[in-house]
Amino acid sequence: MSLRIERLSKTYGNGTVALSDVTLTIPRGMFGLLGPNGAGKSTLMRIIATLQEPDSGSVHFDEIDAIADKPAIRRILGYLPQEFGLYKNVSAEDLLDHFAVLKGIIEKTERRLIVDRLLEQTNLAADRHKQLGGYSGGMRQRFGIAVALLGRPQLIIVDEPTAGLDPAERLRFLNLLAELGQQAVVILSTHIVEDVSELCSRMAIIDRGEIRLEADPLAAIAALHGRVYQRAVERGDLQSYNDRHAVISTKLFAGRTMIRVLADAAPGDGFEPALPSLEDVYFSAMRPATALVPDRGVEEGTASGGNAAPLSG
Repeated sequence: MSLRIERLSKTYGNGTVALSDVTLTIPRGMFGLLGPNGAGKSTLMRIIATLQEPDSGSVHFDEIDAIADKPAIRRILGYLPQEFGLYKNVSAEDLLDHFAVLKGIIEKTERRLIVDRLLEQTNLAADRHKQLGGYSGGMRQRFGIAVALLGRPQLIIVDEPTAGLDPAERLRFLNLLAELGQQAVVILSTHIVEDVSELCSRMAIIDRGEIRLEADPLAAIAALHGRVYQRAVERGDLQSYNDRHAVISTKLFAGRTMIRVLADAAPGDGFEPALPSLEDVYFSAMRPATALVPDRGVEEGTASGGNAAPLSG
């Protein structure tokens, strides 16, 4: 069971290149598609979900051609878009039952069992009679997943599912996605690095429509061991350090400005070695001047196209 995307490209009428020659192989389990807003993630998800046409390229799920045979892919697809509307004055139970009918689940007893199971699976059983207008953001997201799971899909796409959720709801939602990844191909499209680091055994980083890196997250982190250094600096000195070093991130920590740099040898200048993280992988891959080189350990995953840039954000 796998999804194969080959040389997919899409340019909008205003000249914006949303996707440029994207090639990915996505196996069963959780796959993270990581990138900043506007990177092309949603365009890629909509093409896979048969809601948009690419200019060129192909998408196959096992033997199904998702471009040529849209009804076949839709039968095995569950899709939770970044934004979706709900009828606020309808209960979760009634609306899920309605969607089940639209999905072709006609027999009443079977439909009732399926609705009950999905409400339990998404931890909404206790609120089944509550109107959706009274649901929290996390509850609405979990209801969206319940709808997406109708028909036991083999391919599940979730686009920015944890944006705006509080920590407890986010954790509950991620645990649910992890369960789903045991039986299906699940694509998690997000700009939140922590979501990918906690859930996904494979990932790709996309920016400006191009794949910057495709890798096993742990292997990508291991490739940066001994190459990440950090120090506290004065805010006014940031430009000077940017001029002299490959700065991959800057953040406030305990009231101090901390910078992290990428270097093949100790840079001196007051820097100390730092343990790399997936955030370092992300920002390194987005930098145009550096690259994560496969022979340093990224393969398990591969740097796409042979000239992957470091993650930039």
